[in-house]
Order: sequence, then structure tokens, then C-alpha cells
Amino acid sequence: MKMLPVHANPGPSIISARFWSAAVLCRFPFVVSAPNHELQPFRKLQPVRNVPARSKAAGDCRTPRACAKFGEAVKVPPTSNIPARRFGFTLIEMLVSIAILALVIVAIYSSWTAILRASKTGLRAAAAVQRSRIAVRMIEDSLTSARSFIANRQYYGFVAQNGDDASLSFVARLSKSFPRSGKFGDLDVRRVTFSLESAPDGSRRLVLRQVPLLLKEDIDEKDHPIVVAKDVKKFSMRFWDPRLNEWEDEWKDTNQIPRLMSFTLRLADNPHDPTAQREVSRIVSLPANAVQPMWQAPRLPQIPFGGMLPGGMPPGGTPGVIPAQ
Repeated sequence: MKMLPVHANPGPSIISARFWSAAVLCRFPFVVSAPNHELQPFRKLQPVRNVPARSKAAGDCRTPRACAKFGEAVKVPPTSNIPARRFGFTLIEMLVSIAILALVIVAIYSSWTAILRASKTGLRAAAAVQRSRIAVRMIEDSLTSARSFIANRQYYGFVAQNGDDASLSFVARLSKSFPRSGKFGDLDVRRVTFSLESAPDGSRRLVLRQVPLLLKEDIDEKDHPIVVAKDVKKFSMRFWDPRLNEWEDEWKDTNQIPRLMSFTLRLADNPHDPTAQREVSRIVSLPANAVQPMWQAPRLPQIPFGGMLPGGMPPGGTPGVIPAQ
């Protein structure tokens, strides 16, 4: 392809050949040769980086536009000697960042697990205290309501037994607020039995069964008693003997209610930790005075022959008729 020559005599109204060549070079991939001002095909210019600049007096330039102005070809240095600019991170930097991030995650996880462990321990301890308080209150309420009648002592026995299978059984007049009172209605006088039994999970628990006086124990009360306390390690009782003035571990006079009784309940805060135990002891004063037969069924005073009851009528009288004098 033949290139058209460029006008050699620049004038005031005609663009100079050198500037015209520079303008063409900016638009088209041609280069201007200095001797004859002819356009020669040239490869696409590449950006020049880190090229040392020389003075214009030496005939060199810095940019392609300046080179075209002076009528010289652009010299592109080899890219192999240009240092490449780094982007991203090295492998060591990535490993250090991952190690720091892992340390931060481990610290956060350790703090969170410590908080959860402390919260569970506090809730378990609070639940154990609440269970022990309820159990002690239930035993105290039932003991202070104990009853005994001399005329029917065979129904009001006070039986206590210590040991691994400890139990306590007596008759009490229970209030309406006592647990499971709604089931028995107006039958307030019931035999109360606290016993230490084995739970399905292998632990020991203190249960309560109630039976109305002169009635038999039903199946529901036998199979589903009230669980007073769980994880019980010990349930022991002591009784005050007024004749010996000391505490006894066994109560032999079953037809009489003791005046003072002491019981100890030891509970485990954690069933898997045998060392974590809570022990509660109470001394209860019981109504030891039994109901006398005359208080239970008062008898009418005997009427003398020919006499009358106070405020009553004489024998054989007619209401509304004044007896003859």
C-alpha cells in the first residue's frame, strides 16, 4: 500500500507536517519517518514504564506524542528487565493471618463455653436449693399437723425407721394447701408416709404417699407418689426422749407422738458428682398431746330420777302445758 507524501512547505493556513503527522499518529497506527515525512505502518504502541528519560537536546523523548512531534520512532524497551509490581499477599502472610484469626476464634469460644458452664452450674445449684426448701417445708407442715386419739390408737400409730430404706408414717390433719389435697376433697385426716426409694435412673429419691384414714391405698397413689426430693443421699431422724433427756435414733412408742423430732436431709447438687452435696437439718415441735376420749365423744350427764336437764322439760311433760303444782 503506497502512502501519500506530506506537504513539505508549512504555511500559516496549513497544519505543519510534523504536527499533522503527530495527529495522525494519535489516531492511526502509523509512524512518521524524519527524512521524507512519509507514513510507515507500525505496530500498536505499548505503554512505556520506568524508562529513563533523556534530554530533548539528545534527540530523545519521553512519550509517543512527543516522539511523533520530533519525527522519531518510539523505542519500547524490553519488558523482561522491568520489575513486576506485586499484588496480593505472600504465603507466609496468609499463614500468619490465619493463625491470628484462629487464636481469636479460640478465645471467643473459650469465653462463651465458660459463660455457659457457669450459667448451668448456677441454675443447677438454685434448683437444688429450691427442691430442698420445698421438701423441708412439706415435712415440717405435715409433722406440725400430726394427730392422735386415745380412743382409737390403733389407727394413729407413729412409725419411723432409719437406714437405707428410711421411712416415716403418721396421721395428720392436713390443710387445703397441702400438695394433692384437691384429690381427697374433704378427707383432711390422712395417713402421710415419707419413704426413701430408688428412682428409675438408679438414684435415690424421697416420695410422699397419702391415704385417707380408714381407707385403703389406691393404685394411682401407690404407683405415682409425690416426688419430694431427688438425688437424696441421706434421710435420717432422731427423737427426743424426755425420760432420758437425750436424742434417740429409734422411736419405740408407736402409739404416742414424740414431743421433739429432728430430721436431716442430704441432697446432691449434681448426680454425677458425689462430692457436691447439700445437707439440711430441722428440729420440729410436734403436738404430742393425744385427744382424750371424752373430748372425742363427750357423754351426756346422768339425769337424776324425777329431775330434768338444765333448760329442759321434766320427764313426761307436754310442751306448752304448765305442770300442776
